[in-house]
Amino acid sequence: MDLQKYVDGFHNMTCIVSVEKAEIGHHGEVRIAAVNKPFRDAIASMDIPRSRTAKFVPDTLYDMYMPKDIGFEGLFARAALGKKSVNTHIHIPAKDIWLNISILPVEYETADKGYCAYTCEECTVSDVDLISESSADVLKTCIKLHGTDDFRSTLKDIIKDIRHICGSEVCTIMEIDFNAETCEVLATDVMPGSRLKRVTQFTNIRFYDIAASWLDTIGDSNCLIVRDERDMEYISRVNNPWYLTLEEAHVDSVVMLPLRYNNEVLGYIWATNFDTRNTLRIKETLELTAFFLASEVASYKMMKRLEMISYTDMLTGVNNRNAMNNKVSSIVEGTEPFDLPYGVIFADLNGLKTINDTKGHHFGDLLLKKAALVLQEVFSDDDIYRAGGDEFMMIVSGCTRESFEDKLEQLKECASDPDGVCFAVGSYFDDEGCNIRNAMRRADENMYADKQLFYTVHPERKAR
Repeated sequence: MDLQKYVDGFHNMTCIVSVEKAEIGHHGEVRIAAVNKPFRDAIASMDIPRSRTAKFVPDTLYDMYMPKDIGFEGLFARAALGKKSVNTHIHIPAKDIWLNISILPVEYETADKGYCAYTCEECTVSDVDLISESSADVLKTCIKLHGTDDFRSTLKDIIKDIRHICGSEVCTIMEIDFNAETCEVLATDVMPGSRLKRVTQFTNIRFYDIAASWLDTIGDSNCLIVRDERDMEYISRVNNPWYLTLEEAHVDSVVMLPLRYNNEVLGYIWATNFDTRNTLRIKETLELTAFFLASEVASYKMMKRLEMISYTDMLTGVNNRNAMNNKVSSIVEGTEPFDLPYGVIFADLNGLKTINDTKGHHFGDLLLKKAALVLQEVFSDDDIYRAGGDEFMMIVSGCTRESFEDKLEQLKECASDPDGVCFAVGSYFDDEGCNIRNAMRRADENMYADKQLFYTVHPERKAR
């Protein structure tokens, strides 16, 4: 059969793919046997890494011209060896385009190879909605995000819907921050009775390192599909640390997509131990979900950042005065649960103005940062606020008088160096549930008295 003549008959970008035969249920190498002019022109215009080539050479491994994707290898094998037609859609985040892809069996084979035609054309997400069997499910699910007042709670509903659509044991959405090197599970849903080990149950590893490694494993593709032992063997070769966690968790299959927005990976969505009989539908479902979800996660991260800036003192990292005022107001109005009894502590940094005047504000800022670290060590489980320039306030709720006094003693031991971090401390313990503003006033008065005593003993530290 003249494969070149055959492929030249296609109008859309098309290539002929050969798949090497192997034992039943498996396949060997996947190569591109021939391409038409639109495909050849596309190769010439691609931003192809140096490890690949921009000039087409017949019978070259397919991943010289397109991202290596073990999921797509399975689709090629299904068409070339199983003689089943495949139609699907993929999203190319870098160009923000969708492709309508068809993989058609070619009625030609050799003793060791089967052949299929891979053809694609650009489409829009609305086209995908009209064509995809999974679109109705996805749209019903993702529309819940619009206008929600509780993003995290809505995500839990969505991930439950997606897990049922995928027929999987566990479905998860994770946020990742590559700058801070942190990752956080935003929502997960687990099939009743499942014994699958989840991400949050791995305590012997830093899971961020595993999550960060997924980028290289997924590579240039937009989806990773692991369906069987052969795919697992591939993961064991290219990402053995992750493979070991999959093995420990008793994962047999996983389909995963990165959540990309403006060419930035914000997180991942994945389903484990999914219904491999419906791999294509599940891939489409997650791809559409990821498309809609990425912008919502981006907005969520932006709001978290704005909230952090709004309520955090950027110099010391503790809560700022705005956060303190809101906390006190919510306690007074009864809109926030508050455990009794409680104690309030005011701590004023002695000698800060003298440091600023004699050594400069840089040294004063360093002293404030050290002071905040002391407070975070002593009050690690409590609310800490920078109430003013050199003044901090702590609220210790749900404590006994004894535990409250213990913390006070720890603070005084850690912050009583006249030449370093030294606090004037005032406190008030309330075991009767009086108005917190009254408790704050009493603690502030006690702090002022302690500060006067400090400057009586150390007059040289008093600003002039």
